[in-house]
Amino acid sequence: MAIAAGGMLLALSSPAADRKIVLLAGTPSHGPGEHEHNAGCLLLGRLLNQVGGVKAVVHTNGWPKDMTIFDGADAVFIYCDGGGGHMAVRDRQRLTFLGELMKRGVGFGCCHYAVEVPKDNGGPEFLNWMGGYFETHWSVNPHWDADFKVIPKHPITDGVRPFKIRDEWYFHMRFQEGMKGVTPILSAVPPPSTMSRPDGPHSGNPAVREAVAKGEPQHVMWAYERPDGGRGFGFTGGHFHNNWGHDDFRKVVLNAILWIAKAPIPAGGVQSVVTPEDLKQNLDPKRR
Repeated sequence: MAIAAGGMLLALSSPAADRKIVLLAGTPSHGPGEHEHNAGCLLLGRLLNQVGGVKAVVHTNGWPKDMTIFDGADAVFIYCDGGGGHMAVRDRQRLTFLGELMKRGVGFGCCHYAVEVPKDNGGPEFLNWMGGYFETHWSVNPHWDADFKVIPKHPITDGVRPFKIRDEWYFHMRFQEGMKGVTPILSAVPPPSTMSRPDGPHSGNPAVREAVAKGEPQHVMWAYERPDGGRGFGFTGGHFHNNWGHDDFRKVVLNAILWIAKAPIPAGGVQSVVTPEDLKQNLDPKRR
């Protein structure tokens, strides 16, 4: 802001507007404590709103009918079931709409099943928006204990320590050619047991079997810097709701959401406390 004072133009600093983050949660899925999209997004949104300079808005149970939720958005984070039923690809107009947001530099992040879209319906877009995605007959989705022994230096990993945790860690993602613009964030070597299932759209294929046999580290979380300056990330964990109770698991995702919104990440990463009682809140009613 500038005002005139005694014939002089003085510049006064004004507080920067909060960075707006829209979190979209999918409809109920799987059994109790699994794919808890609504509870997960509500938890993450609450924790993000404890960070100064951030306004997190959560929409539960699928794609919003009121599109004004996206007004002024700096980042969009999606946590939902994927494949052909992914909320972003069920209607081609939604992909087009998100594409317009991306052109304006809006950040884009997806969690767990939301990283999977059909190769011919969303695949090219997700590849360009967040640098990689789950491609059927190439990527796989086994449950395994991922041991993240080395944490690379990146704003997203600030304050994140090496950790080991069991999840349905998808791997062998389809990334940008030559990993251009892509930075691996969480990588681990899958055990041979991840290849125990027969080949199929999600279970195995010759390329991934060769990679596992060679002991190649697999990237289950990555960051992407788009040529237009926008940012994206993918995180393949998030099957088990209780994993949000793990400090480093939670912190790396909270940091990533801030990063794609170009919001400052606090020194040491986002500090948050989640209790067992917190993890019981907003769970979808499901049959056991």
